Amino acid sequence: GCDGSILLDGPDSEKTASPNQSVRGYEIIDQAKDAVEKICPGVVSCADLIAIAARDAVFLSGGGIYRVQTGRRDGLVSSADIANVTLPGPSITVPQAIAAFADKGLTAVDMVLLLGAHSVGVAHCSFLSERIHNFKGSGKPDPSMDQFTVNTLRSRCPINAIENTVNLDQNPFSPLVLDNSYYQNILLRRGVLQIDQELGMNRFTRPIIANLANSVDFPARFGAAMVRLGAVGVLTGTQGEIRSSCRVVNKAVKKDKSG
Repeated sequence: GCDGSILLDGPDSEKTASPNQSVRGYEIIDQAKDAVEKICPGVVSCADLIAIAARDAVFLSGGGIYRVQTGRRDGLVSSADIANVTLPGPSITVPQAIAAFADKGLTAVDMVLLLGAHSVGVAHCSFLSERIHNFKGSGKPDPSMDQFTVNTLRSRCPINAIENTVNLDQNPFSPLVLDNSYYQNILLRRGVLQIDQELGMNRFTRPIIANLANSVDFPARFGAAMVRLGAVGVLTGTQGEIRSSCRVVNKAVKKDKSG
């Protein structure tokens, strides 16, 4: 989605891919696009609007403010093909996650910082059902998860309730605040997704988790990581276009044959 491709509509567009089925908020980007087009048509790309909206969501969630670099261009192609939609799943291992982020030019520290976004939002029970009911076919929950957390999640996610949701941050006092409680929860074995908890057990990432759990500069470091993420895969210069509507590519302008 770094070139705004996730916003394009179509039967096989990126937004139809399985990992993107739970994405929401397209209408908010539409409203923002309508507003900027009225003031400065053809100037602000949909890709830039995504980055700006992410910054504002972070700020409104209490995660501080950071400066967004603009100048992105919108892509012309959107495909649900797995080669296009390479999003790490919740059961990915730490080495696999590090490799996936490294492939995009991001470090292990960037990865741990960006996963701090799990301090807000929800996960569908389908992403953690196996972990709390039948971990690796054992018929038991993941032994790395705190038993109180297991019981809490099971009450919200019975075996067949895969569409229910749970807070990614199990701190009852800040599920809607972007803060470092995500890392504190991991140290208490309360990570909701498997990758979350494994970060706290891996010898390479546990020191990073411990540092962030006790830091006061998480907002600034998170913002810096978001800026680095926002530079991945962008189109600039004469690449792509600046869409008039975020849902469709611009139509070719027909030349006036009379002149």
